[in-house]
Amino acid sequence: MIGNRRRLECGFTLIELMGVVGLIGVLSAIAMPGLLRARMSGNEASAIGSLRAISSAQSAFAASCGSGFFAPSLQLLGTPPAPGETAYIGTDLNSDPSFKSTYEMTVVPGDAAVGAPASCNGAAAGTVAVTYFASATPSHIGFRYFATNQGGVIYQARVAVAVTQSGTPGGALPIQ
Repeated sequence: MIGNRRRLECGFTLIELMGVVGLIGVLSAIAMPGLLRARMSGNEASAIGSLRAISSAQSAFAASCGSGFFAPSLQLLGTPPAPGETAYIGTDLNSDPSFKSTYEMTVVPGDAAVGAPASCNGAAAGTVAVTYFASATPSHIGFRYFATNQGGVIYQARVAVAVTQSGTPGGALPIQ
């Protein structure tokens, strides 16, 4: 009886394993471009959201702290008006420049507001700006560039958006 007993075979053959590895490779090659596009779209959406936050923070600063004028930097927007109060912009965007989701966020102030009083959060008299320009510059090729100014409209372009203190930047299209 012992001699007639068949030995149990366990495991997979080399051909079966190679087939599974090949199938996984083919599925990965099909899925990878879609995943990269989704990641790019997510990073672009984050950049647009950051520019909206900067625009809203600039409006709030001008209305409550800047005597109708804009902050010349992200760092000033990140400074609260008084100890214990909330800053105009979150901690992820309170440095010049700020880096978020593969984008570099910068603010370029326009002309200084001559004769403007000091702001409530530490900007010296006359250092607030009449206008501003905020941009989101991608660190990877293929991503879109974004920008906004005191008008609050966010613009997009395939090349760097030229600094403009009013109106539509040349070669850019509004997205909102």
